[in-house]
Amino acid sequence: QVQLVESGGDMVQAGGSLRLSCAFSGRAFNQYVVAWYRQPPGKEREFVIIIGEGTGSSKSYAKFAIDRFTISRDNTKNTVTLQMNKLEVEDTAVYYCAAGGERSYDNRQFDYWGQGTQVTVSS
Repeated sequence: QVQLVESGGDMVQAGGSLRLSCAFSGRAFNQYVVAWYRQPPGKEREFVIIIGEGTGSSKSYAKFAIDRFTISRDNTKNTVTLQMNKLEVEDTAVYYCAAGGERSYDNRQFDYWGQGTQVTVSS
């Protein structure tokens, strides 16, 4: 059974940085596509960033994440990291990681979700 646990959420001032981690437990981590989503207060959950299986050479970003957020994976530690720079008040949200098979990269349908970690950006 796959489990995902996010960590690293915190309160930070606008312009600052945070690093979120998604810890994967289960088998064959390197075969999973992993994505980050977020849910701002009072809004629906939205896609942030995604990394492909294997070496993670395939990546895709939401428009708001370009030039500010990066994603990486460490298959030896079964973790995916979301590095967020130049944070804005609008980035305040609960951030979730999600994992799925190869098709998840294109269809954005995921089998597993974490419980989320809170990121709060103050002005």
